[in-house]
Amino acid sequence: QVQLVESGGGLVQPGDFLKLSCVASGNIFSIYRMGWYRQAPGKQREFVARISSGGSIMYADSVKGRFTISRDNTKNTVYLEMNMLKPEDTAVYYCNADSVRTLSGNYSQLIWGQGTQVTVSS
Repeated sequence: QVQLVESGGGLVQPGDFLKLSCVASGNIFSIYRMGWYRQAPGKQREFVARISSGGSIMYADSVKGRFTISRDNTKNTVYLEMNMLKPEDTAVYYCNADSVRTLSGNYSQLIWGQGTQVTVSS
C-alpha cells in the first residue's frame, strides 16, 4: 500500500524560511505528479504547488516568488521550500500523489498524506 508522509512543519516567525518534505513509500514504480495543498482553520483546502514527473511546475498566485517546489524521482520525494513566510501561510500542509503505479502493477489515482502543521506567528 502506497503511503505519503510529510515532515518539516513547525512554528516560525514572519519572514522566516521552512522546508517541507513528503516521502512516498510502498514499492512504487512511478508517480505522475506530486503536489502540495494547505488548509487553514475554517477554510477549504487550497492548492499550493505541483510538479510533474517531467518537471512541469505550477504555483498558486499567493505563493509565487516565495515558495519553490522540487522533486527527487529517485527517492519518490517532493519538497516545498517556503521563503518570506506570512501569517496567512499558517495552515496544515498536505502532500498528494497523482497517478501512482506500484511494481506489482497496482494503480492509485490520488493519494494524500496526513498533513504537517505550519504556523507563522510573531
